Amino acid sequence: MDIEDEILVRKTTYAQEGQETDYLRYTPAQRFALVWPLTINVWAMKGDDVSEQRLQRDVDCVKRRGS
Repeated sequence: MDIEDEILVRKTTYAQEGQETDYLRYTPAQRFALVWPLTINVWAMKGDDVSEQRLQRDVDCVKRRGS
């Protein structure tokens, strides 16, 4: 099953909110694929350039004792 093949829509009350378990049937990669388009839209609404690489890379230097 592709994530695009099926979309679940549910109507719920505030009392029932947060008790859903249907998302557990998706793999972590599929869950990420579900929210990624929303993330891109939020960045675009904020005015951020969504074409940039979003992976943050930090550089550290490790020095060992006696070296």
